[in-house]
Amino acid sequence: MSKKIPMVEFRNVSKIYSKSEKPAVENISFTIDKGEFCCLIGTSGSGKTTLMRMINRMNSVTKGEVFVEGKNVKSFNPVNLRRHIGYVIQNNGLMPHMTIRQNIVLVPKLLKWPKEKLDKEAEELIAMAELPKDYLDRYPKELSGGQQQRIGVVRALAADQSLILMDEPFGALDPITRESLQNLVQHLQTKLGKTIVFVTHDMDEALKLATKIVVLHDGQLIQVGTPDEILHHPANDFVETLIGEERLAAAKYETVQVKNVMLTNPVQINLGATLSEALTMMKEHHVDTLLVVDDENHLKGYISIDALQRKYQSLTSVSDILQQVAYTVGPEEYLRDNFSRILSRNGQYIPVVDSEEKLVGIVTRSSLVNVVYESIWGGKSANKQSAKEAK
Repeated sequence: MSKKIPMVEFRNVSKIYSKSEKPAVENISFTIDKGEFCCLIGTSGSGKTTLMRMINRMNSVTKGEVFVEGKNVKSFNPVNLRRHIGYVIQNNGLMPHMTIRQNIVLVPKLLKWPKEKLDKEAEELIAMAELPKDYLDRYPKELSGGQQQRIGVVRALAADQSLILMDEPFGALDPITRESLQNLVQHLQTKLGKTIVFVTHDMDEALKLATKIVVLHDGQLIQVGTPDEILHHPANDFVETLIGEERLAAAKYETVQVKNVMLTNPVQINLGATLSEALTMMKEHHVDTLLVVDDENHLKGYISIDALQRKYQSLTSVSDILQQVAYTVGPEEYLRDNFSRILSRNGQYIPVVDSEEKLVGIVTRSSLVNVVYESIWGGKSANKQSAKEAK
């Protein structure tokens, strides 16, 4: 049986920028299999970006070897290598003087694709970015930061690259936009089966996206493992600190899914309802916000009592004061992936939506209480029982 060739392999790799300085990375070895989502994580200066940029030869290797699909990167022409590896950076890297269409097909055009194929590729990728087709003829400055970054993500797929490198691509974005783009990348990676190497300093991001996590510190490889392995078996105190106490505590609830703790009858109102009806519903249920759904129960947003009071005299419809929901979870997701976010919401709830974005419930801080009690008191009861049996 032939040995499976990794998509990327580091063999005893070191990078020394200056003889007077210690190595940026030192004697690092690990593999990334085809189809994996590998997150490189560590504090600033740990060597994450240095390591990743060795894959496409933007950084040279001082010692050791880097392989892509079994071939030493030194055997490739650097320009050709980079044209066949997607690359996404924090500031999106779009050319301001080019239209979105021209930006998207930049690499395929360099690879001499015919015009019909270029046009088709641009239309398919703008759809993947979940943006309107007419955006193709706009310029980057006409798009928001999040929309530009969506283009940056799908552009990395334009030449059908199997390997995509992402260097903290969402670090400069607001939390709502960041969450949306994380979901987009996760969806595209699952759908298309690409291999992604993703640099981040955000452990929540790594735990959400990765199938493999590589922890680096001060140029050294500290731990390689799946998110579960990292959470449940941190290699040392540094990894524990990087994970954080809340995440370590949340790992205890790995088998508990959101659907097991969500409330299934959230107070909601139709998008077409009047503000008068909304006010009446708030009074009846003693709430200060209402989730808003359409006729098919798709979650469209929420309204607050503050907005209602400000606009009650001048506006008439719930749709007029609709606000965007910052964060949702799915019923099949695990609490371990959302525990800290739910706790950080203070008294607010988080809507639960299914795969069709239909509202199925909410999760509140208080709905986690029973899970926490079971973990604490259940464990103690079990220990007491074991002690009795021992006697």
